[in-house]
Amino acid sequence: MTLDRARQLLKVQADFGGFYNGNSAKLILSEVQREHGQAAVDTCIRDLRLDEIFGFKPGTRFEGGLAVGNE
Repeated sequence: MTLDRARQLLKVQADFGGFYNGNSAKLILSEVQREHGQAAVDTCIRDLRLDEIFGFKPGTRFEGGLAVGNE
């Protein structure tokens, strides 16, 4: 998945907000993590305000749809 496509999908989830959309965002961020690394995940979190909407913090790793924690 390209970063542009991931950002589009994350924006849709962020616009809806809510628990289930947060789970969808975790899955998308897992793909970003796997394909583009932690820096790309942190940029998405900051740029799309996912910290405010879903409580995701920069530095959180996403693996298999789970938020693993900060390093």
